[in-house]
Amino acid sequence: MTLRESNYWLDTTAMPALDWRESLPERCDVAVIGAGYTGLSAALALARRGVQVVVLEAESVGWGASSRNGGMVLTGLKLGAHTLLQRYGRERARAMFATSLTAIDCVETLVREGGIECNFSRMGHLEVAYKPAHYSGFQDSAETMAREFGHTVRLVPAAGLGAEIGSAGYHGGLVDEVSGGLNPARYVSGLARMAQQAGARLFEQARVERVTRAGGGYALHTARRLLLAENVVVATSGYTSQATPAHARRIVPIGSYIIATEPLPADLARELSPRNRMIFDSKNFLYYFRLTPDGRMLFGGRAGFKPETPRTILESAGILRRAMVRVYPQLAGAEVAYAWGGTLDFAFDLMPHAGRLDGLWFALGYAGHGVALATYLGSTLAGLVLGDAPARPFAEIAFPRAPLGLYDGRPWFLPFAEVWYKFLDLVT
Repeated sequence: MTLRESNYWLDTTAMPALDWRESLPERCDVAVIGAGYTGLSAALALARRGVQVVVLEAESVGWGASSRNGGMVLTGLKLGAHTLLQRYGRERARAMFATSLTAIDCVETLVREGGIECNFSRMGHLEVAYKPAHYSGFQDSAETMAREFGHTVRLVPAAGLGAEIGSAGYHGGLVDEVSGGLNPARYVSGLARMAQQAGARLFEQARVERVTRAGGGYALHTARRLLLAENVVVATSGYTSQATPAHARRIVPIGSYIIATEPLPADLARELSPRNRMIFDSKNFLYYFRLTPDGRMLFGGRAGFKPETPRTILESAGILRRAMVRVYPQLAGAEVAYAWGGTLDFAFDLMPHAGRLDGLWFALGYAGHGVALATYLGSTLAGLVLGDAPARPFAEIAFPRAPLGLYDGRPWFLPFAEVWYKFLDLVT
């Protein structure tokens, strides 16, 4: 089988067909930059409230991380329960964790309302302990989540992991039944159709080159023409550019890479993942993996921090295949059919942020939890634009820049960060 350097998910769906003869309008109430989860959910919510919305996408609908991810709809945030409590205090940490649960409900509601056939299911996630000490950390986290957040998870000792994963390489696990999974390309395609049906106008190949003030609103200089808007929503995630420089200085684009095997025999697929969980390990330089609806093993991770290019995709495919076989020796003979990459958005505090910066509304910084949080915060931005209550709790925390201001949106330090996190995985 020939390896395809392309996104498996995109082969399972068709994105909405947009009419290239349609001209970009001269003005609108709200211009949304980016046609991924954040932008489309914002556009949908705004259009439902009678707002004239134009969505500007540099490539095509769902082209970025919204179609390139693992399709994991996860509880929690990048930071663990202890860190949230220590950094933000009990009240705000509780609100943050509760929002992560509400965000999954938001996805489920939209899937149901829109009849989106994206294989959404609450099959739960399994975090596996890379080292024995990590399992002790799971125990502390489970107690903290139950006590402080009222959220129950289940610990799985190493001796019982066989019921959850067909790998002997881990030292226990933590199961959260609330998490889910879906086909991300079908989901973002469904959101686009819902936004269109509500009255939002979507334009592809409409890269925003810069945004300037224009009277009481903004002028968006695009690859197509100038667009005037009263308000602007920045929904660009890991593809945030110098078109909105204040946002670019606060977001670090991190590459994440995925391979997918050929469809596996049903008995082998059940052996690898008996409960069909969303699975990820406890490393900083982590791996995440799951079965696809048609029985492939999808295996992804930070094979390198650099954003995707044809070269990094090929290099990462080899790294990830070797890692997959270490986790699952049963897959030594399995063909890898697809390999692709995407770019995630990390803020310097590893937290999501929403609000207004330089006059532009935004939601950014999902750090690998974007399927649910981007959907929720996108819809929340609609309320902010229209004067509703603040998007608690993520609009209330500072959106930091790099220490000493040593970052302008070009991540020169990623090779050093990559070495550092690999070192931490060795020693912690």
